[in-house]
Amino acid sequence: MDTSSETDTDEEEDGFDAEFEDEFGDAEKEVFDPLSGYNSVMTNFNDGFYIYVLDPVARGYRWVLPDTARRGVKSFFHNLLFPLRFVNNALQLKVKNAGDEFLRFSINSTIGILGIWDPAKEWFGLEAHEEDFGQTLGFYGVGGGFHVVLPFLGPSNVRDMFSMYPDMQMDPVNYVETRPYNFPKQEGESLGVSRQTLQYTELTLLKTINRESLRIGQYENLKKDAIELYPFLRDVYEQNRAKLIRE
Repeated sequence: MDTSSETDTDEEEDGFDAEFEDEFGDAEKEVFDPLSGYNSVMTNFNDGFYIYVLDPVARGYRWVLPDTARRGVKSFFHNLLFPLRFVNNALQLKVKNAGDEFLRFSINSTIGILGIWDPAKEWFGLEAHEEDFGQTLGFYGVGGGFHVVLPFLGPSNVRDMFSMYPDMQMDPVNYVETRPYNFPKQEGESLGVSRQTLQYTELTLLKTINRESLRIGQYENLKKDAIELYPFLRDVYEQNRAKLIRE
């Protein structure tokens, strides 16, 4: 289960717990939750999926692929998301951050060999500035709306859920053609699924499994003190998103 926003910086595997730390130091705000019954059921489903499917697969993947290679994969996908970070920093008038993102992409795509390595940070101290369309809408005063737990993806809200589409359109993975054009029949056509959708799904699965392989055990640590899993994950998500928007 993916309970975080797309963040693949070097701190990610160390920061899965940290992204939710200190959130409860702020004054508690009651979350508008008309779908609490559905959300609770879906949280349990996602929890089971993580425990019995994603975590074992990620552990197997970790056993097969060395740490250096997995970090390279993570860095490569993070570099590809430059358009998302650049555009949303610009939309929020964070000119310096947008400039940093442009420099990071230029350096990491060349010296860093397509982003497999991050010399922009290691050599020049240029940090990534994570922003998405949900944060941009929040920056301009759009509220989160009611909370929604999405199958496999985890906690979200109305604002962030509808922001997922433009986020996806800014992901270059959407536009990568990895198979020859001369197939006699497009794979997935009989199921009514486009080849582009299948390819995006495959690459997203790779990215997700690779990410989880770098932070195994952290989800369990996050939820171990939760009295009720759904309200806990709901509150940490909403408070974390509010913090990101304020920043």
